[in-house]
Amino acid sequence: MLRAVAGLVVVPGLMLTACGDPQTDDPKKPATKATTEKGTDATTGTQAGGTLPKGEPDVNGDGKVVIGVMSPGDTKDKGYYQSFVDESQKYADENGWKLTIVDKINPAAAVQQARNLCRQRVDMVAIGASELKDALSASTEPQCKGVTWYISGGMGVKQTPEFTQSLDFINESLYAAGYAAGLVLKDNGGKKAGYITGPDLDFARAVAKAFKAGIKAVVPDAELVENYTGDFNDSGKANEAANAQLSQGVKVIYPYLGGATDSVTRIANKKGVPALTPGTDRCGDASGVKYAISVVFSPGAYFAGALKDFKAGTLRMGVAREWHLGKDPVPYVKLCDPKGDQEAQLKKLTEDIGSGKLNVDDAVAGKQ
Repeated sequence: MLRAVAGLVVVPGLMLTACGDPQTDDPKKPATKATTEKGTDATTGTQAGGTLPKGEPDVNGDGKVVIGVMSPGDTKDKGYYQSFVDESQKYADENGWKLTIVDKINPAAAVQQARNLCRQRVDMVAIGASELKDALSASTEPQCKGVTWYISGGMGVKQTPEFTQSLDFINESLYAAGYAAGLVLKDNGGKKAGYITGPDLDFARAVAKAFKAGIKAVVPDAELVENYTGDFNDSGKANEAANAQLSQGVKVIYPYLGGATDSVTRIANKKGVPALTPGTDRCGDASGVKYAISVVFSPGAYFAGALKDFKAGTLRMGVAREWHLGKDPVPYVKLCDPKGDQEAQLKKLTEDIGSGKLNVDDAVAGKQ
């Protein structure tokens, strides 16, 4: 979500990012080249610039590697938040590392939770969403000396020498998601799409704007029905919004939520209305919940690159890595059961965004 969020509040597999500058937090400015490194592969590659912590991955030299994971959400949500933990656990198991997970953290308690992890002698503090960005202030405190810090930055956190972050971009992923939804609408003859999310925040509005622009690129007279429930995880409120939207004739629905995602999608499934995922690839999901479109910008995918570098001793602090649709393995948008030339159309759009042939920011702003 904020793609995880952004210094604003982020959430569920949601939070991606806008073109945020990690040094200024100004969403209107592109990331500063001197402090960013383009993502090249989710599991390989290194970063230029920045500083290398000593002794990675066992930075405190105690003979073991411990990764402390902090999440504002439920790490068993089968979506955005869980993907971050799953990637951590995978690396821990493969390399004999220990994983310490603290989830459902109130942002007000972020700093204290980070201090607690440092006292447990972790080698890395990995923050799953920018909602908990205040935890980074503990990086300069005595008990956290030498610890490596990583955050899934979403729209971007003001960069300092003490941590590294990943950045992705709302307009890229959500315009493509809207385009895919538009292809589905065109096929089923619908004119209305639904968007259900949690708190009414700037980033949530930005997601809706990009999503709507993508839809209208395929179905110019389409309408987007928006609901802001105030809570990413409250299934009752989300279900109420879903039922209301379906009664209004919505023919594709986007539950841009956390723990309430599957609940909304089950309702949509019963009505035969296609749904999109908020962050992870769930095409062919074995849980019985069916998705028509996977919109993939999960923090775990970006974290994989950081953990690979951490293991190799090449994860540099003080820099941010950007991940772009059509250039890197993630993010991406996938039609689970494409019809006709839908897959080819979506592929071309992705390529045009990645190459710059389509200025997606202008497209979202209605300038082209």
